Amino acid sequence: MKKIGLFPGSFDPFTKGHEVVVRQALELFDEVIIGIGVNSSKTYCFQLDHRLRHIESLFAEHPNVRVVSYEVLTVEFAKEIGANHIIRGLRDSKDFEYERSIAHMNEMLSGIVTLFFLTDQAYSAVNATIVREIYRNHGDISHFVTNAELLV
Repeated sequence: MKKIGLFPGSFDPFTKGHEVVVRQALELFDEVIIGIGVNSSKTYCFQLDHRLRHIESLFAEHPNVRVVSYEVLTVEFAKEIGANHIIRGLRDSKDFEYERSIAHMNEMLSGIVTLFFLTDQAYSAVNATIVREIYRNHGDISHFVTNAELLV
């Protein structure tokens, strides 16, 4: 049976910390699908097609990484694509507390187990909300986002 991991998120933007999580997950899964969840009631900083193109460029040398968008519950999407596990990245204990509750609920709804990966310590302070704020104020986000120029 093929081991497929779904790494879901809005990835607005996809940070270097996210990259670390995917590269770790590639060591365990036959295929990693990066799922960009789309919520029509949410306003994004970066356009969906730019986020897709950006992430695809980061893993162009990995045919076992796919980047797709979806508009249903994450567990429903995981079932649709045959994912065995949901992948989540953790920066600190606050992330764990938040993600643990979601993981338990997802497992109750679908039976799909979430695996947690620690991001590299160098990126533990990087979060997309702060990166968006830097970007909106014309700051340089290249320290936190690889190939940031592809987002605009």
